[in-house]
Amino acid sequence: MLTTKLVDNAYELALENFDAAADVLGLDNDTREMIKYPERVLTVTVPVRMDDGHIHRFEAYRVQHSQVRGPAKGGIRYHPQVTLDEVKALATWMTWKCAVVNIPFGGGKGGITCDPKHMSKGELERMTRRYTSAILPIIGPEQDIPAPDVYTNSQTMAWIMDTYSMTKGYPIPGVVTGKPICLGGSLGRNEATGRGVFYTTQCACEHLGMELKGSTVVVQGFGNAGSIAAQLLYEAGAKVIAVSDSAGCVYNRNGLNIPELMHMKALCGHVEGFPESEPISPAELLALECDILVPSALENMVNAENAGTLRAKIVAEAANGPLTPAADRILESKGTYVIPDILCNAGGVTVSYFEWVQDEQHLFWEAQDVYDRLERVMKTAFRDVLKIHLDRTIPMRTAANVLGIGRVAEAVQIRGIYP
Repeated sequence: MLTTKLVDNAYELALENFDAAADVLGLDNDTREMIKYPERVLTVTVPVRMDDGHIHRFEAYRVQHSQVRGPAKGGIRYHPQVTLDEVKALATWMTWKCAVVNIPFGGGKGGITCDPKHMSKGELERMTRRYTSAILPIIGPEQDIPAPDVYTNSQTMAWIMDTYSMTKGYPIPGVVTGKPICLGGSLGRNEATGRGVFYTTQCACEHLGMELKGSTVVVQGFGNAGSIAAQLLYEAGAKVIAVSDSAGCVYNRNGLNIPELMHMKALCGHVEGFPESEPISPAELLALECDILVPSALENMVNAENAGTLRAKIVAEAANGPLTPAADRILESKGTYVIPDILCNAGGVTVSYFEWVQDEQHLFWEAQDVYDRLERVMKTAFRDVLKIHLDRTIPMRTAANVLGIGRVAEAVQIRGIYP
C-alpha cells in the first residue's frame, strides 16, 4: 500500500519553491506580495444525507490563487487527506503550470475531505451537487473552471455542470472540463496528463542522449496519469518493470505487460496479484534501479528520508509535488534529471484549455488534432524551460518556476492595481 508519510506541509514547500525562483528573477517585494499568495480562499461545509438516512458533514474548499492571466483553472479532489494547505499548494502550482505552457488561465484547486472508496454513487452525487451549490458564486466559464483530480472523474464533472446549469437556467458546458464527450467534453482529455508526461520524457531522453526504446521504467501510482504514461512508454518500446497503486506494488525485471495490467486494474480495481509478477514494498519500488521513475501518486512521496535510495536517471513528475525541496537537493547532488511537475504533468490542463475553447466556440476537434496541438505545446514548453536551465545553470524545477512566475509577474506589472 502507498502509505509513505507526508512529512512536509505542501503549501510551505510551494512557497519555498516560489522564493527560490523569485530570487533568481530578482523580483521586487511589491510584485512578490501581489502574486505569491491566493487571491481567494473559500471553506465550506457540505452536509450530505447518507444512504442510511443520517447526515454527514464534510469539510470542503475552493482556492483561486491567481486570475491575473485568465480564469482560475484546477481540479477537484476527493481524498481523506485533503486539507486547506494542500489545496492552496495545488492552486499555487496550477498558476505557474498554466504560465509554463503559456495558456490564458490562472491557478485554482478544490477538494473535499472524504473517503470516496467507502461511499456509494448516490452519496458521491449528493455530495458533489451540494459542494457545487456551495462554491457556485465563484465558479463559471469566465471565472473559475474546475476539472477532475484525485478520485474524481468525468461523471463528477457532469454532476457539477448539471447543477451549475440548472441553477443558471440553461446549459453551460464550459463551467468544467474533463466532461463526458456527450456533454461537450474533448477527445483526448482522458489521456492528456499521461500523454504530456510521455512527450516531456521523450524530450528529456533526447536531451540526455538516452534511447527511450529499451529503457527501464518504474511507475509509482497507477491511476489515470500513471497508467496512460506507462502505456505510451510501453508502446514506445520501454520496459516497465514495476508499478504500484494504493493496494500494492508489482514487479517483473523482464517487464510487465501494461495493456493486460490496465485491463486487470479496470476489472479488479487494483494491480496486486498480477500474473507473472512478484509483490514488493513501496520503499523497494522507489529504490529500484531504472532509467525513468514516474511518480504519479500524491505530494511529498519522495522526501529527505527516502530520496537517497532512488537510482533512477530521470524522474518524470506525473503527480503534483511528489518531491520535497530536500529531496530535490539530494537528487541534484546525485545527478538525477528531474522533469518538474509544473512542466511534466501540464498536459491535463493544456487539453482542459482545448476543451474550454471548443465549448466556447461550439466547434469540436478530432482526436489527432488534440494530440498534435498538445505535443507542440508540451515540447515548446520543455525547450523554453531547458533553455533557462542551461543558460542560468539552475535546476530544472527552478527553471520551470522562473518561466511560469516570470510570465505572471510580467502580467501583474502591466495590469497594475485597481483602483
